[in-house]
Amino acid sequence: MKQLLVVLLVFLFSNSFVAQDFQGIATYKTKRKLDVKLDSTQMNSEMHERMIAMLKKQFEKTHILKFNKEASVYKEDEKLESPQAVAGGMQMIFVSTDGSDILYRNTKENRFTSQNEAFGKIFLIKDTLEKDNWVLGNETKNIGDYTCYKATKKRMVEVVESNISVNGDKDLEADEDEESKMEERTITAWYTPQIPVNSGPSRYYGLPGLILEVHDGQETIVCSKIVLNPKNKVTINEPTKGKVITQKKFEEVVQKRMEEERERYNPDRDHGDGERIEIRIGG
Repeated sequence: MKQLLVVLLVFLFSNSFVAQDFQGIATYKTKRKLDVKLDSTQMNSEMHERMIAMLKKQFEKTHILKFNKEASVYKEDEKLESPQAVAGGMQMIFVSTDGSDILYRNTKENRFTSQNEAFGKIFLIKDTLEKDNWVLGNETKNIGDYTCYKATKKRMVEVVESNISVNGDKDLEADEDEESKMEERTITAWYTPQIPVNSGPSRYYGLPGLILEVHDGQETIVCSKIVLNPKNKVTINEPTKGKVITQKKFEEVVQKRMEEERERYNPDRDHGDGERIEIRIGG
């Protein structure tokens, strides 16, 4: 009996060690439906095609998630170059307070660190993780070799409605009648208990299994590849470069800079250096 007890304890200890050392790498593809209204009556087809191609490139990306039981780091697989001018010196400015260049998350310590580059500066956002009130459902589907369960949650998001029109032959401007409103959105996630970590892509986490697919408004994120316990140990490094700031303060900085950009490129002023289009990635 004593011998059996010893064997049982060793077996349990071994499984506990394996569970603590569990790690992996997941690849995600991100897509976003575009709803940018353009005045095509004044825009030539070449400019229109170049603009749509630029937008598509910005919103269709590949990210890598490295994870273990306690922490994860989410990073774009190949950093895109800064948007180039489309025509007539016009350039687009892409700013998101939700996205990250590098996102480190530690669920054991209930905190995150996000490295973001905005307006030529690097910010290091350090803050606590918000509690996710997911509602677990019974609906299932297969994603690759994994059985996934559906989970949903609701959140309030800012929806910006604006038009982009053309001035003359080249310059473009944002409609001054831009409207903003808050609306409730349902987010759907598919997670698999077969990979027992409470992590996921981007800002999505907190479920009893790795999140493999997310539908959030116009954005869709789908896992395309998973490698569990690779031969080379997964390294999860927390970003350290940038000005330390809280999430709320970062949002305030972005809002202030966007207002300054609007004033700088106000349609009533002389655009000696070309026009810019601001595209806000809300929610």
